[in-house]
Amino acid sequence: MIDSIRSQNLLTLNDVSREAIVEVLDTAESFVEVNRRTIKKVPALKGRVVASLFFEESTRTRLSFETAAKRLSADVLSLAVASSSVKKGESLRDTIATIDALGIDAVVLRHQSSGAALQVSRYVPHVRVINAGDGLHQHPTQGLLDAFTVRQVLSERAGTSGLESGAQLFDGLRVLIVGDIRHSRVARSDIAAYSALGCDVHVAAPGTLLPADIENWPVRVVEDFDQALEWADVVALLRLQRERGSGSFVPSLAEFTRTFGLTLERARRLRPTTIIMHPGPMNRGVEIDSRVADLPSAVIERQVANGVPIRMAVLYLTVAGSSEGVP
Repeated sequence: MIDSIRSQNLLTLNDVSREAIVEVLDTAESFVEVNRRTIKKVPALKGRVVASLFFEESTRTRLSFETAAKRLSADVLSLAVASSSVKKGESLRDTIATIDALGIDAVVLRHQSSGAALQVSRYVPHVRVINAGDGLHQHPTQGLLDAFTVRQVLSERAGTSGLESGAQLFDGLRVLIVGDIRHSRVARSDIAAYSALGCDVHVAAPGTLLPADIENWPVRVVEDFDQALEWADVVALLRLQRERGSGSFVPSLAEFTRTFGLTLERARRLRPTTIIMHPGPMNRGVEIDSRVADLPSAVIERQVANGVPIRMAVLYLTVAGSSEGVP
C-alpha cells in the first residue's frame, strides 16, 4: 500500500492508502488559491519538463493536465498522435524512447490499452508516469478530483475548509455509481478512492454492464435503482461508452434511459442535499436529463474546474517529491 505519492508514479488508486489520497486533496486545496489569482502561476516545477502523450481523444483531461503543468511553471511537450510517427507504425516503446531522449521529468499518458501506463513506467523508470486513463483499467486523477469535489461541497455546507475536515466527511458517506460500470475506468478509480476514504459504495447498472467479477469489488449491487436514489448522498453517473461497444450491451439507448437514466422524475426522489456528478462528456437525454444536469445540486462544471488543482497537486507531489510545503 502506497502511503504517499511523493516521488512515485500514479498508475492506479487500488494500492493508494487513505492517507495518500488525503495528502493529494490537501495539496490541491492549496492550489485552488493559485487558480484564483490574476497571475495563475507558481515556480514549483520551473525547469522541469512534462510530456503530454494522449493516444486517445480527450478534452477535459488533456487541457487540465497541460494547464496544471504550465501553472506550475513546467515546460510541456505535447504529442499530437494524429501527426506523429505513431501513424507510421512506431511502437509505444520507441515513441517513449524518442520523447525521453529530449529530456523529460514526467509523462502524462492516456492510452486505449489497459496496462499501457505500467509498461511505460518500466521503459523509463527514471521518469514519473501519471496515468491519464488506460483502456478499461484506471483513471486515477478522475477518482481524486471527484473525491475532492465531494469534500469541497460538504466542507462548504459544514462551514469548514477542506483542510480542516480532512477525510472525516467521507466516513459512512453513501455513494451510488450508476451506468456502464463494465467499460468504465472512472468507475474503477472512483470506487477505489471512495472505498479507501471510508464511503459506503453501491452500484446500479443493467446486468450486461456489470463486470463479471463484480462480487470481488468493494461495492454492493443494488436491486432497486429508484430506492437507491433515495438512499444516496452522492449519485455519480457514468457515460455509456459507445466507442467501447457499450451500446451493444443494452437493447437500446431509450431502454437504458427508462431503467437507469436519471430523469427529471427520478431526480425528484433525491434529497435536496444529494450531490449529482458526471465525469463528462455527458450524453444528455441518455444517462442524465438535460434539466437534471443543470440543477443546483449538480456539480459537473465544478468537477471540470477541480481537474486543474488536483492535477497540479499530482504533478507537484510526483515530480517535485518534496517533503516541504506547497510553494
